[in-house]
Amino acid sequence: MSTPAYQQMVFVNLPVSDLDASKKFFTELGYSINPQFSDENAASVVISDNIIAMLLTKPFYATFTKKEIADATKTSQVMIALSAESREKVDELVDRALAAGGSPANETQDQGFMYGRSFDDPDGHTWEVVWMDPAAMQG
Repeated sequence: MSTPAYQQMVFVNLPVSDLDASKKFFTELGYSINPQFSDENAASVVISDNIIAMLLTKPFYATFTKKEIADATKTSQVMIALSAESREKVDELVDRALAAGGSPANETQDQGFMYGRSFDDPDGHTWEVVWMDPAAMQG
């Protein structure tokens, strides 16, 4: 299978209660804020070249939906999963998240060929960080 010339991007839009606190949290994880797509209502968090988390104040987020905004500290609708290049990188990112004000979400998953941990960000959104042995992925 050939690689397509166009690389799709993923934009995860998340409602947040305190935009400045959320920006601080994600920059403490090592991510950057793209000022070109950020203002008093939104912050564009660059996770990778193809993954952007758009942190939107709740009133601004509400302009994009007719649905009630869920309180992610009480309900779950989505879990965001990120890959990591090693088990150590999984631990490094989750430990930074916990030190920056995140909270543990689920139990550590260790199946030998796959290792993952998770955290909730300050608004309650669950982030999973997973490493998979490349040899296991091929076979």
